[in-house]
Order: sequence, then structure tokens, then C-alpha cells
Amino acid sequence: MTIRIAMWSGPRNISTAMMRAWENRADSAVSDEPFYAAYLAITGIQHPMNEAVLASQPQDWAQVAEEISGPAPDGAELWFQKHMTHHMVPAIGRDWFPAHRHAFLIRDPAEVVASYAVKRETMTPLDLGYDLQADLFDEVIRRTDVTPPVIESSDVLKNPLAALSALCAALAVPFDDAMLAWPVGRRLSDGVWAPHWYASVEASTGFRPWAPSDTVLDDAQQAVVEACRPAYERLSRFRLEVPTHE
Repeated sequence: MTIRIAMWSGPRNISTAMMRAWENRADSAVSDEPFYAAYLAITGIQHPMNEAVLASQPQDWAQVAEEISGPAPDGAELWFQKHMTHHMVPAIGRDWFPAHRHAFLIRDPAEVVASYAVKRETMTPLDLGYDLQADLFDEVIRRTDVTPPVIESSDVLKNPLAALSALCAALAVPFDDAMLAWPVGRRLSDGVWAPHWYASVEASTGFRPWAPSDTVLDDAQQAVVEACRPAYERLSRFRLEVPTHE
């Protein structure tokens, strides 16, 4: 029986590197942001490569939910699904949640805003999904009666072995050291939007060492950070304890 893992993250949060880690396991399949096209179709928001994204996936969220709750690709034992929290607008249902084990990936909003601005200059707190991430955390608990693990991206970068071991233990799946390194390059599993967003991860062979951001934010960007911080700090209280080394 396949174990489906839904990992909830905002953008610019090592979520694609995390997908690489799971895909490098021999027992795992992955899916990259399966609700992206549905989100764009529902909201009408314009993103880079907008038409290509819309054409690449089902735009009916119910069809997506049915597919990700069905048989895993190639009958994989584990099915890691990378989800963006801001994609889960109210029009998208959540009845499929109990078919999955859930985990939440968080990152300090100052670091997210600095990274996001490189790829898309304008942003609002809604684009980064922090409030929705906190709401989804509560909803997962309500629908599954399980408090899902929360992992901080800086903990993963400081000590990948300890962080991924803790995450696997919290999800009740065995750790596999194949998660620590992967071949360079693009994957067939990457979303069609990869050329715009994934240059860094495509060049990687593992999690990059952690380093503090030295980007100076302008007033508008700092306002986004402050709007996102309460939700981040709320989830941070649930983060897995991970021994770190720098």
C-alpha cells in the first residue's frame, strides 16, 4: 500500500531540493505542485510561464485531488507530493487530506522575500502563503487527528542527515541516505515552469550549506516580511528538534 506524503511549503523554500531528496530514493515517486494550474485558472493571477503551466496540468481541482489520492506512479511505495500553500485557495477542496501523511516546510520570511524578489519583483503576503500554511496546519489536524511534523529549512541546510532522519521518523517511514545527494540536472518530474524557477536546484547535487541572507530589503518588501512573520512564528513553535552544525 502506497504511503502518500503531502509536504506543504511556500515558494523559495528549498521545496524543490526536498523533492529531489525524496525522488532519489528507489522506493519513491514525486509530484511537483499538482494544483498549480487549477490555482491559476481559479484566481486568474498571472505568473511567469502562465499559459504553459495552464496547459501542462488539469485545471479542475477535483480531478487533481482524485489523481493524487489514487494509485502512485509506477506503484511506488512512497509518493512525495510537493504542494504550495498559496495554491490552496478556498475554492479548492480538502476532503482528500486523510488519504495523505502531511508535513510542513517553513522558512524565515525575510529569506523567502529576498529570494522571491529575484524571480518576481512584485509580491504580496498572499503570494507567499504563510497565513494559508498556518490555516492548513490547523485543518490537517482537524481532518486527520494528527499533528503533522514541521521542519525548518535552515535546519535542513545546517544538518541534512539529522533533519531528514527526524522528518522520516515523524512520518513513520524509514530514512534512506540516498536522500542526501542526487545527480545534477533537470527531471522529467519537474513542472513545466522549471526553466524560470529551478536553475539553482538543477545545478545542485545536494542541499547547499546554510548561509544567512545579506540582501537588503526595501520598505515594501519589509512590510511583506512583517505581515508574514506571525504565521511563521506560530508554526515554528512546532518545528522538529534537529541538532545543527554550522
